[in-house]
Amino acid sequence: MTPSSLAVALLVLGAAILILALRTRARTGLPWAPIIADDARGGRQLERPLTSRRYKLSGKPDYIIERAGRQIPVEVKPGRHASQPYDSDLMQLAAYCLLIEEASGQAPPYGILRYAQVSFRLRYTSQVRDDVIALVAEMHEQLEADDMERSHHDPRRCAGCGFVEQCEDSLA
Repeated sequence: MTPSSLAVALLVLGAAILILALRTRARTGLPWAPIIADDARGGRQLERPLTSRRYKLSGKPDYIIERAGRQIPVEVKPGRHASQPYDSDLMQLAAYCLLIEEASGQAPPYGILRYAQVSFRLRYTSQVRDDVIALVAEMHEQLEADDMERSHHDPRRCAGCGFVEQCEDSLA
C-alpha cells in the first residue's frame, strides 16, 4: 500500500467514525458533551445511585453529562411520543438535579428530558427545587400513612404498581 492510499484509507475511516458518532448522538438526543455516567447503555455507570440522606431520596439518571464544568442529568424516555413533557417526568428530572446538587455541592443549571423524537430542557430554578422538595416530602408522608388513597382510576397503573399486593384499593 502506498503512503497516499494509506492516507486516503485513514481519512475515510476517520470520516466513518465521525459519522457514526454523530448518528449515535442524534439518536440519543444527547448534546455533544463528555458523558460522566451512562446508566442507559451500560457505559460508565455510577458505582451506586445518587443519594440524599437529607431528603431520603436516591436515583440514577440515564446519563450525566458535563457542560462548562457542571454536571447535567439526562433522562431518556424512548417510548414517549408526547409533544409536551409529562409533569411526572419533569419532577423525576428535577429530583436528579437535586441529587446532583447534594452530591457535588453545585446545582445543575438545567436537566435534559429526551422523548422518542424531541428533547426538553428543564431549568433548575429555586422554584423547581422547592417544588421537588415539597413533592418528595409529600411522598414520604403518604408512604408513612396508614391508608393512602388511590390517585387514579386506571387498572393498568395498579397492575404495574410496586404496592399492588398490599393495596386495599387496587383496581388490578
